[in-house]
Amino acid sequence: QVQLVESGGGLVQAGESLRLSCAASASGSIFSINTMGWYRQAPGKQRELVAAITSGGSTNYVDSVKGRFTISRDNAKKAVYLQMNNLKPEDTAVYYCNANIRTLSGLSTYTRDYWGQGTQVTVSS
Repeated sequence: QVQLVESGGGLVQAGESLRLSCAASASGSIFSINTMGWYRQAPGKQRELVAAITSGGSTNYVDSVKGRFTISRDNAKKAVYLQMNNLKPEDTAVYYCNANIRTLSGLSTYTRDYWGQGTQVTVSS
């Protein structure tokens, strides 16, 4: 069983910064972690991809956060981070960590997406 545990959300004013963290843990063996990313969902809106990073370090961002947010990962810690600078009220949402993880069970491997529990980010104007 794999769990993604998030931290770092909160209430800030416009222009301030927050750093989100997400770490993977498993009761069994994590064979590898492929792409990791952050999604967000605002009230009444669909969940959207904010940023993603591959195992090789390639990144992509939604246009609205380019130049303000930075995604990074620490493979040794099985963790992904989202540094959010110059936050705006429209960034207010629940942020979810996502990871595509390959686990090892006996002689077999299984690959699927896992989600964190979500962390609230609220930006006041």
